[in-house]
Amino acid sequence: MYSQVEHPAGGYKKLFETVEELSSPVTAHVTGRIPTWLRGSLLRCGPGLFEVGSEPYYHLFDGQALLHKFDFKEGHVTYHRRFLRTDSYVRGMTEKRIVITEFGTYAYPDPCKNIFSRFFSYFKGVEVTDNALVNIYPVGEDYYACTETNFITRINPDTLETIKQVDLCKYVSVNGATAHPHIENDGTVYNIGNCFGKNFSLAYNIIRIPPLQADKEDPMNKSEVVVQFPCSDRFKPSYVHSFGLTPNYLVFVETPVKINLLKFLSSWSLWGANYMDCFESNETMGVWLHVAEKKKGRLLNLKYRTSAFNLFHHINTYEDNGFLIVDLCTWKGFEFVYNYLYLANLRGNWDEVKRHAEKAPQPEARRYVLPLSIDKADTGKNLVTLPYTTATATLRSDETIWLEPEVIFSGPRHAFEFPQINYGKYGGKPYTYTYGLGLNHFVPDRLCKLNVKTKETWVWQEPDSYPSEPIFVSHPDALEEDDGVVLSIVISPGVGPKPAFLLILNAKDMSEVARAEVEVMIPVTFHGCFKRA
Repeated sequence: MYSQVEHPAGGYKKLFETVEELSSPVTAHVTGRIPTWLRGSLLRCGPGLFEVGSEPYYHLFDGQALLHKFDFKEGHVTYHRRFLRTDSYVRGMTEKRIVITEFGTYAYPDPCKNIFSRFFSYFKGVEVTDNALVNIYPVGEDYYACTETNFITRINPDTLETIKQVDLCKYVSVNGATAHPHIENDGTVYNIGNCFGKNFSLAYNIIRIPPLQADKEDPMNKSEVVVQFPCSDRFKPSYVHSFGLTPNYLVFVETPVKINLLKFLSSWSLWGANYMDCFESNETMGVWLHVAEKKKGRLLNLKYRTSAFNLFHHINTYEDNGFLIVDLCTWKGFEFVYNYLYLANLRGNWDEVKRHAEKAPQPEARRYVLPLSIDKADTGKNLVTLPYTTATATLRSDETIWLEPEVIFSGPRHAFEFPQINYGKYGGKPYTYTYGLGLNHFVPDRLCKLNVKTKETWVWQEPDSYPSEPIFVSHPDALEEDDGVVLSIVISPGVGPKPAFLLILNAKDMSEVARAEVEVMIPVTFHGCFKRA
């Protein structure tokens, strides 16, 4: 399933080049036939501006947020895109320089100010970026673009206009929130963010935003903290990008990639640091997994431990006979994978890209199985009794439960990442299929479907073509889990006047159904959603 395809032409570099927004939607050229039932919009988010004036951004997560939309109506497809009017973007455009520090790029003080006013501006505290380039999700009837800070940006999903910046800190006690909330079928939103817990020690809050009520009041006003997970280190929270949710449980995986908050608050203004400078690895903690009961908001007093990995994306989590099955896209070891995602590395020639990726943590899709009740009499035994998995959970004499995973996908320097499932029907429930973006030494060069039970794979791949996260859209009358289509934005920069297209695959066998080509380049996108018409 992993490709031995080489990319010597380096077309992937085009993913990291600045583009212009569009004044109005453009018509795409369709080959094949768009299913008649496919009506609505694919909304995507990613960086679209990689420098301001003469100042470059340095990291993959720094470029200014660009919203993309492919609209489907009666077999026709249009494409539109606009930059988000965030503070980061508007002030950068106004001053023609980088004004707000991004993930891996420090914003230098205004050279026009004198030394005294510069000195005083240091003590105003950290200006946190609102560059919402990671994902788009609905809350009630509204849509928000987000990054991983406390600022999310409300957008108009039809016109892609920016409506307003929203500060989550004003509604609920979190310092930030992930770009991967869980959204239940009734519209309830769950998310996680770090916070200051008891005695000023750090913790993680799970927040819940209820669905839109009859009074039509903004659901944000009714957001609340459901449960607080403790932190393995009083002063250094772990980086958290996603979490697991089932009908009855919340799962938080605490990894050894830590944020040094003291460094974040001090060195930032005084020593010219950026977010990336504030990460460090705890080389001895491994990974801690925490579980809480969702309805009661009660922590389970069980200490799950396993060896070190980085984690960005949960595939799915479900309950089975007293166990939680937690499927993850992991990267082995404690070194932070984001260290390898500087633009200079991603824009390297193919041999450099490969050499670089060989030093990075290695990807592996894994299944962990967590027993929900334990008996001290079972010390030293494997507690997992499910017949279909080789994952183990061993009770130790210190009452920790040591987990060993079942590997569900592994290929040398080939990742199954940006996982998506038939979320509406199978999120938090037993499932069979997941769709992913195949990364070949960090270069996205194929789309994959994985049967998590049999490990069978299906792949779509074309030479010199670079897809993005596959979004599954279920057929409205689907009877089976994989009855629907998979949507992905693909760039093929070497081939003629239409360098980008929206690809529609049959979700059953990953065969092509149709493509809608556009005459403009489309840069990298991270996440997004399908909004049904």
